[in-house]
Amino acid sequence: MQTLRGRTTVVVSSLFLALTFLCFCPLQANADGGAPNLAYVSSTSQGISVIDVMQRQVVGALSVAGNPATILLSSDGRLLYVTQPSLGRLTVIAAKTRQVFCTRSLPGHLSLLTLDPGMNILYVAGDQSNLVTALDPTTCDVRRTLQTSGPVSGLAVAVIDGGLIGGVDNQLWVANAGVLTIFNTDGKRQATIPLGEEPHYLSIPGGETVYVTTRQGSVLAVDVNTHRISKPLLASGNFGPMDYDATTGEVYVPDQQHNLVDVLAPVSVGSTTLPHEPSRSLHFIAAPQSVAITNDGRLGFVALENGEVVMLDLPARQIICTIKVGGHPRFVITGAYPALIQLTPQQSKLLNLLSGLAEFAAIVIFVVLALITVLRRSKVRKSLPPKLHRQE
Repeated sequence: MQTLRGRTTVVVSSLFLALTFLCFCPLQANADGGAPNLAYVSSTSQGISVIDVMQRQVVGALSVAGNPATILLSSDGRLLYVTQPSLGRLTVIAAKTRQVFCTRSLPGHLSLLTLDPGMNILYVAGDQSNLVTALDPTTCDVRRTLQTSGPVSGLAVAVIDGGLIGGVDNQLWVANAGVLTIFNTDGKRQATIPLGEEPHYLSIPGGETVYVTTRQGSVLAVDVNTHRISKPLLASGNFGPMDYDATTGEVYVPDQQHNLVDVLAPVSVGSTTLPHEPSRSLHFIAAPQSVAITNDGRLGFVALENGEVVMLDLPARQIICTIKVGGHPRFVITGAYPALIQLTPQQSKLLNLLSGLAEFAAIVIFVVLALITVLRRSKVRKSLPPKLHRQE
């Protein structure tokens, strides 16, 4: 009976150890991708149009004022983050109910967003201010404000492996006034990298190389660790917001001047030779404003200036269909169907509190059970006859 109890204790302890590990290592989804169920397009004739990927048509819209620009989804597809430049406001919308979740008015002609999934921080900025604001993505509460040397023109997070507890070493990269400024997760400035050109949009696939478009019409690559800058990968274009294929590392760059999306092969800045870029180009009938690639690398969505969105089969390298959304699309993003359960900001705070308490309880229970196991094994050893004890 004693042996059975001891084995039971070990099994239960192992289960709590697994639960504790899961608490500290939650599954993360990319904020600009996920399962290819829906696509959201900003600045269409209806505000923000919602495309169902399977149906290949617009299935709804969110009426959002303020000429919505950059949009992002939460990792679970539950919340949609929308910048409204003409109103100087960020609005968070419940994707399922399409109701406003929370709002935050800030200076700077807000048009830029990026999400740190590891630290659960939403960064927002605009091109008329040298401030970047870090927000709680479920309540719109301001966590901190970061100051740069000039108006902000681009934002991106470099997700860096921080061990078992992911995200602690993530970096925020900010394009502003001829330099790239790097902040750590505590908001402290780590480095400033002069470019010699005016940086604009940023993309960081895999957390190793930063791709930078410039207002002078080039695309550069910067090594995250050494800060070395490559020769121009592309030149003589007017390049828009980029996205990347998480499976191949390829970067898709809209060239609004030549009605192209240029596809860049992965670059290692420290390599002696760079690949010939672009590896290929996709041609369109109108200027591509933004591109979104699903996490599985199967589908691409290109928002065109003429009010159309082109759906691409990337492995087959062909167009699947063209969907009319009207207006003048500015940004496109893909993601999963939103979760059925929608929480208010107050409920989200309560859920976060309960989650923290559950993690703490799991640790305490694990420690207690481990001590009980050690004490019981010690008692069993003491109760053994001397000969048996020596044989062990």
